[in-house]
Amino acid sequence: MIQNDVVEDATKFAHDYLTPNAQSWELNRTMPRDMFAAAAGYGLCGLLVPVAQGGRDITFSSFLDVVRILAGADFAATFALIVHNNHVRAISSAGTEEQVSRWLPDMIKGEKVGAFLLTEPSGGSDAAALKTTATADGSGFVVDGEKAWVTNATHADLLNVFAQTDPGSGARGIASFQIPIESEGVERLPAYDMLGGYAMNAAGFRFTNVRVAEHQVLVAPGKGFGAAMAGIDIARTVVAAMCCGLLETGIECVMLRLVERPAFGSPLIDQQGLSWQIADVETDLAAARLLAKEAARLIDAGEPAVLAAAHAKKFATRVALDGVSACMQAMGADGLKHEFPFSRALAAAKIAHYIDGTTEIQNVVIARAMRRAYN
Repeated sequence: MIQNDVVEDATKFAHDYLTPNAQSWELNRTMPRDMFAAAAGYGLCGLLVPVAQGGRDITFSSFLDVVRILAGADFAATFALIVHNNHVRAISSAGTEEQVSRWLPDMIKGEKVGAFLLTEPSGGSDAAALKTTATADGSGFVVDGEKAWVTNATHADLLNVFAQTDPGSGARGIASFQIPIESEGVERLPAYDMLGGYAMNAAGFRFTNVRVAEHQVLVAPGKGFGAAMAGIDIARTVVAAMCCGLLETGIECVMLRLVERPAFGSPLIDQQGLSWQIADVETDLAAARLLAKEAARLIDAGEPAVLAAAHAKKFATRVALDGVSACMQAMGADGLKHEFPFSRALAAAKIAHYIDGTTEIQNVVIARAMRRAYN
């Protein structure tokens, strides 16, 4: 029953708030921080947190339903909300009692915005090769370095920063720290000028002699890399579900056009070339849903989902890009107009190829699994 209520709330939020604002956010190249408070009003800022802590404690499968619905309205804003939810979940599951009481209430109310800082300008997919350092100074740490491609960077109040505490040790020395934006030495860099997806508010941060106390350590040195990677299967499956949302919206929009608009004496849908083109998109959507659903089933069951998540993200991102393009083409020149969601969805579908592991990284995961199977 709780799961159904959350899906209903997500549907209302998408209809009432995201859909009316999505295009203006893209054209204005920013999303207001009020979005998080608005989402909190629908109970969408603590989805994976226990009820006792003020969250809604839904299953991962239900979480996928939520993000699919939201992404169909605005992919970029949905990703921003997911990043915030994941930060809330990290504090809830790994934080001390003091950290939970200090940060969680305001984050669940959408009054404080969270961000995840792992990627670096020179690091990309090599998450273990962090150059950002956290040097022990006897009473805590001093953080120095730079982070890139940070979702929610423009609005973030609390930064979940991954840094190397033992240079040369690779993954074994990585820890994560909770750093408030107002900390001395934290510099918020300008937002990126991108193809699209501006509601993600993506940018970087620079840290210069930022002093961090022991109570700000969320994941201890040596365990940070594992914590970062532990959620990667979840993240990749989430992106797959978001791509399904893109396709659902694209299909709905173009089908309304094909059914209602006449050409050559009958509705456009009667043109076999167009109807078969969208039928192929529908088949790809059905397959993408099943791949995401299987990965979610494994995650909910606590079973290994690395391969399933890689398959889901690789396939869903591929068919989203092709499918959105096909739906846009079937709209004719009207597909270029901003009154329709296709230009924004096309950018989002391309962005999906990069976030939470590129398509090439998914191929690495799949190829390694295949090799092990035949060794």
